[in-house]
Amino acid sequence: MRTAEQVLVRPVVSEKSYALMENGTYVFVVAPDATRVEIRSAVEQLFGVRVSKVNTMNRKGKKRRNRRRNTFGTRPDTKRALVKLHAGDRIDLFEQS
Repeated sequence: MRTAEQVLVRPVVSEKSYALMENGTYVFVVAPDATRVEIRSAVEQLFGVRVSKVNTMNRKGKKRRNRRRNTFGTRPDTKRALVKLHAGDRIDLFEQS
């Protein structure tokens, strides 16, 4: 059994994720083999909120070119989770009051 810190790697900081926060949806980078049930329990345990829905997506890493050696590499693949909370619940992660 993994701990909540091992399941949730980090929150996603972007304009789109900030726009989703207004609707009660938060985006996290999670462990590649984490399930929706593990993600749900990790968010509820760490932040003390009620989760209503969890959507996950596997994102393939972008292909990047090395300019010195003319070779190609890739950024790492990531798994992201969109976590929707019950109405009235908030995570004060980036919120400014």
